[in-house]
Amino acid sequence: MTPIRALIAEDEPILSLTLQKMLEKLWPELQLCSVVENGVAAVQETLAQLPDVVFLDIKMPGKTGLEVAQELAEDWPENKAFPQIVFVTAYDEFAIEAFEHSASDYVLKPVSEDRLRKTVQRLQSKLRDNKQTGNELERVLDQLRHLVPATALPGQATTGSERLHIIRAAVGNQIRMIPVEDVLYFEATDKYINVVTAEHSSLIRSSLRELLPQLDSNLFWQIHRSTVVNSRHIHIANKDESGKISLKLRGSDDKLQVSRVYAHLFRQM
Repeated sequence: MTPIRALIAEDEPILSLTLQKMLEKLWPELQLCSVVENGVAAVQETLAQLPDVVFLDIKMPGKTGLEVAQELAEDWPENKAFPQIVFVTAYDEFAIEAFEHSASDYVLKPVSEDRLRKTVQRLQSKLRDNKQTGNELERVLDQLRHLVPATALPGQATTGSERLHIIRAAVGNQIRMIPVEDVLYFEATDKYINVVTAEHSSLIRSSLRELLPQLDSNLFWQIHRSTVVNSRHIHIANKDESGKISLKLRGSDDKLQVSRVYAHLFRQM
């Protein structure tokens, strides 16, 4: 029988060690394949190891647990069952919200043995069931649509920030003034965002997390963790034989990929 394998992503060494010791006691058959201390390593190691269970600290350096879960959902290989996700958090409001929206489970810090025992029992049951149903990825995708802050759906109000109308992008010694409605799409690249129009592309020093609250979510749709598109410029959404969706825009030869998290935006009306 193939052993169940797990990965722990926790930036506090003492809590990480405590969780490891408890799992050894409560689930001795579980094989721990990797322990990491930040969100970036969590993504890299999980995609490399392809474990069956992932314990994710909600608040980690580099990427949050929710951001890690989103990247895993987008990049997970199609021929491998998606792992069970367990959020580890010191913040009860996060845990309750995640659980209500069908998270595999959650454990609160400091981790108690009784609570972890219940989590282990649920995980064992779900892993048995998923061998027959294979629906874990779809369930996690639905969960992420509720939880990831950047997944504002079309029609939801933008709150908390003043609406952006003009983008000021430095080009050499000049400042290019770009009306927001002229933007075809925004693409995040490290510490910058590439602002693409039909005439040119420009870099601004910002992040999508900072930019999204300033955009009209009726017009600007996030289609990938690094891409936001102006829906007025979408010409065609193509679905290939594997079910992956790509967009063709008016005024551009670029082809934009839609991740699994946002594929529901292009279901037939």
